[in-house]
Amino acid sequence: MTDQEILEALSGVVIPGETKSIVQSNYITDIFVNKRNLFFTIKLPMKDSTHKGFLNEQSETAIKNAFGNDVNVHVNFTVTTSSARTLEQTTLPGVKNIIAVVSGKGGVGKSTVSANLALALRESGATVGLLDADIYGPSVPIMFGVRGKRPMMRETENGKGVIVPLDRYGLKLMSIGLLVDDKNAVVWRGPMASSAIKQFITDVDWGELDYLVIDMPPGTGDIHLTIMQTVPVTGVIVVSTPQDVALADAKKGIAMFGQAQINVPIIGLVENMSWFTPAELPDNKYYIFGKEGGKKLADEYDIPFLGQIPIVQSIREGGDLGVPVMMSDEQIVKDAFLGFADTVIREVGARNEKLAPTKPIEITER
Repeated sequence: MTDQEILEALSGVVIPGETKSIVQSNYITDIFVNKRNLFFTIKLPMKDSTHKGFLNEQSETAIKNAFGNDVNVHVNFTVTTSSARTLEQTTLPGVKNIIAVVSGKGGVGKSTVSANLALALRESGATVGLLDADIYGPSVPIMFGVRGKRPMMRETENGKGVIVPLDRYGLKLMSIGLLVDDKNAVVWRGPMASSAIKQFITDVDWGELDYLVIDMPPGTGDIHLTIMQTVPVTGVIVVSTPQDVALADAKKGIAMFGQAQINVPIIGLVENMSWFTPAELPDNKYYIFGKEGGKKLADEYDIPFLGQIPIVQSIREGGDLGVPVMMSDEQIVKDAFLGFADTVIREVGARNEKLAPTKPIEITER
């Protein structure tokens, strides 16, 4: 079995939805043969990481058809993440994609969606950070069970002190709730809150990340503009619930990021609280907030619809107990978030292929 013969055998293996084979796309690396044992690596883009099982099976079949059933095929997978960053962008240089999760109003479960999206992205094999940018109502410390914990400081080689984010469930976490007593209210004017957010971005050692998920405050205001002015946001995800009052506010969020002076790409819209499923009737769906309002809104604005997340009691319980539902055994909800994350990965990959890198916005105040 020569390298060329192995590549010829694998030339018919194609990722679903693609036209080029894994050989034509140069995804095959590190071929090694030891008697009748074959080892090689498939280097996949993050957007295709869900096809590992399919590719493993197809590759093994192709090799055995070419060289016999006694060949032991060992396939290793590595995952690469695309980025829309440019070399001159020095803020957060190790972060490939910055995703802002927004909502037009409070109470739609934006923080729950942000937290479990980050965990679902992490489960796909990505390195992920989660920044709680809701200065006045931080919820990440509660949702991840880290209330009362404080991040450490370290000194860089040039003598600058930086904050080391907490590590929880494989995520890097930062929140104002980790720095102040949770019994005290944060009473800050806009400029002070904006200054704190800048510090969370520039003075935190985020390191190398495939995705930094930013849980934004509800509405449209100072914090949103500060983040857009500070870092090149890859795109935003809009969270809404199906009812008309939430959809009306979601429209404001969509309109904000579509303005000419901001013009940040919208990755898509996810509908939270799509239906209620009681534990004792797992096959029943009750559309208590209306049906498919989010999907209709996404169609109206011609933006991708990223998925639907049901209401299940374990989501609330997990958030209160500090164990997000992605870390539970609630498979129905986990599957919903994994499907949502898979769609986000594909849409971010498509955005990075088709659109120019996002630049921090410049707003002239008058």
